[in-house]
Amino acid sequence: MRTRSSLVALGVLALVLTGCSNEAGPKARPGAGDPGPDALPTKLDALSADACFTAPQTQLPKGCEKYVTEVGNTAGSVHRLAKAGKTVNQPLDADATAIDQAVGAFRQAGCTTVPAPGGACTQALVSISGALTEVKQKVDQLATTG
Repeated sequence: MRTRSSLVALGVLALVLTGCSNEAGPKARPGAGDPGPDALPTKLDALSADACFTAPQTQLPKGCEKYVTEVGNTAGSVHRLAKAGKTVNQPLDADATAIDQAVGAFRQAGCTTVPAPGGACTQALVSISGALTEVKQKVDQLATTG
């Protein structure tokens, strides 16, 4: 009887300890990260097809939150591309800075909760669209001229 109780106790202990292992299961893979400058023209094409880009004056600012986040993330790639050569591409870097500033204005004005077009939020969307247009033109030109 004592052997049977000991075996049951060991079995229960083994089950409890397996639930306490250090590994919680499969680990998440790291994000894809920055796709690099080669993917930038494709990313810019996608962003320039968004309604927040094509008609910023009529968009509800709170509906453009994801777009603004994506544009903000893209600005870092543009800065890196501008600084990738032997000399800094000053016009391209300045356009990336303009994107940073316009995205900052959108966020600082709390536009993610603004339900109607107009005011500082719409102006920020117009500024983002203008800066993104400049970046896209320069990146497309770099892609064709090398």
